[in-house]
Amino acid sequence: MTVIVRDVRAEDAEGFARVRRASVPYMLATAEQLVFDWAHAHPDGHERPLVAVTEDGEIIGTVQQRIAHDAQEPGIGSVNVYVDPARQRLGAGAALLRAAEEHLAEQGARTLYSWVMDTPEDRAWAERRGYAPSRSAHFLRLDLTTAELPPLQEPPAGVELLPAEAFDADPRPIFELDAVTTADEPGDVGASLDDYAHWRESTWNHPLHDRALTTIAVVDGVPAAFSAAQTDGLGRYNSGMTGTAPAFRGRGLAKFAKNASLHRARAAGCVEAFTSNDAGNEPMLAINKWFGYEIGAVEVRHVRTIG
Repeated sequence: MTVIVRDVRAEDAEGFARVRRASVPYMLATAEQLVFDWAHAHPDGHERPLVAVTEDGEIIGTVQQRIAHDAQEPGIGSVNVYVDPARQRLGAGAALLRAAEEHLAEQGARTLYSWVMDTPEDRAWAERRGYAPSRSAHFLRLDLTTAELPPLQEPPAGVELLPAEAFDADPRPIFELDAVTTADEPGDVGASLDDYAHWRESTWNHPLHDRALTTIAVVDGVPAAFSAAQTDGLGRYNSGMTGTAPAFRGRGLAKFAKNASLHRARAAGCVEAFTSNDAGNEPMLAINKWFGYEIGAVEVRHVRTIG
């Protein structure tokens, strides 16, 4: 069977999302989200989503690739290949990877990072193509229909839990909180968040971002911790990120925020909750275990030097 790799088109969004959901069911993916992401990609990221299609036009594989323009080091790119599990071994993954590597090299990438599911087959596939494992992360799942969430408690004196929508008029304080927590988030690629206009357009206004469920812990009027919530309209909820500003750590504020968000999510009709954690992020792993999350899958980040 002939497989064709081409640039994505707007009408490909549903097929693209379908492949993503089939390949990694622990990640939210909708057609609306993808069209938004493609339209709002940062120009310095040189993103170029591609699809692998059969002769009759069926989308069987996708690749997301970008230059990490916000990384502290230049020349870093990311490439993530997904192939429909029912349509593997047709050469789609290899063709997508080759096309993505060529594009990223042209844009100045010298180091490439790629997430690979932690199965013998997937890891061997990546290693045959020159990628070496660097670190791992866990996909976690919580069944909100049966979970016994920790009971809601009154926050400490001086602490107020607010939905993110309370900051709709001026979300800059939330941007500043996001930036300071992102700065020391575990990862191979250090990142700095300094473009408020782009953040507001691409993160705050993202179609998956649920500002009613995203919860902010405010201490004496200052946003101090948050639990970002994403929902897909299909009953699925994802913790986009949970973090606390350095000056407020050690007080359990992230727990308060996340617990409130999960309770709100269940009341809003969400039935599954997902999150992911770096394998070395023991504080967040402990928090998620406390909530009842269980490991659903493990993925391994691989790295390859191309120049």
